[in-house]
Amino acid sequence: MAVSDVRAVALGGGHGLHATLTALRRVTREVTAVVTVADDGGSSGRLRRELGLLPPGDLRQAFAAFAAEDGGQLWAEVFQHRFGGDGALAGHAVGNLLLAGLFEVLGDPVAALDEASRLMGISGRVLPMSPEPLEIEAEVIGLDSEDPDAIRRIRGQVAVASTPGQVQRISLHPAGGVERPPRGCAEAIDAVLGADVVFLGPGSWFTSVLPHLLVPDLLDALERTTAAKVVVLNLIPQPGETAGFSPERHLDVLFEHAPALRVDAVIADRDSVPDPASLRRAARRLGAHALLGAVADPVVAGRHDPGALARCVREAIGEHRG
Repeated sequence: MAVSDVRAVALGGGHGLHATLTALRRVTREVTAVVTVADDGGSSGRLRRELGLLPPGDLRQAFAAFAAEDGGQLWAEVFQHRFGGDGALAGHAVGNLLLAGLFEVLGDPVAALDEASRLMGISGRVLPMSPEPLEIEAEVIGLDSEDPDAIRRIRGQVAVASTPGQVQRISLHPAGGVERPPRGCAEAIDAVLGADVVFLGPGSWFTSVLPHLLVPDLLDALERTTAAKVVVLNLIPQPGETAGFSPERHLDVLFEHAPALRVDAVIADRDSVPDPASLRRAARRLGAHALLGAVADPVVAGRHDPGALARCVREAIGEHRG
């Protein structure tokens, strides 16, 4: 099988998943995005609250990445366009509204997303990690001035992403206070089990990356799949979520949330890793080896360069197949 025929699955959300998908589409046409559905802010949050639908924002980002790489730059721009003004549409992204309409008309989020792919003429597939909206809950320290080590629980993606405290651990729940484990999307689980390579990250670590590991049947698929599993690290810590995190701390937190998950490779930007030996040790605890390359965008700080990341992706796939 040629590298261009490799079946790749990328898990994440937001700009981080956009970066991975952009790189992967330069390596193979067989790409599936499995997207977080816990966003509760902005346009996505408004549509979620008002209509009871999956939040479409992270799904929209995946479509924009695929469209741009498939020659549909106009579709990518239209999907990402936000209405201005101060009326009811202010702040809504066109892609969010289109996806929300498809969700309502078809009544099945997977069928709606597949129809959006057909309408846009893209070859990649976009799937939700769960067919139901989810909520993130975090255990946070540093919010109590009298007892900095006191654990406080906060709920919601926006609250977790913007907390001035230090996130220790997260959990994931169906929306509306339902006390049961979140359900995984059956098609996403099948994609992971049938993949040749699965990517996790980069992105907001606690709100876009780790949530995939907290959907029990999706985690089970990640543990059982014969695919190579590759973690792509962020270039810089994010204020709030991972302030002060070293690259290896990101891996330690991943291990704490999914201790049975084994990984084959960890991709990191060599100039963003102050202690390569520590990163390699942390990677080995996950069963992985570290691939350090120049994957940062030389112009835009904190953003991966798609071409450079694609080269590291090819290396990771080649090493696994070898």
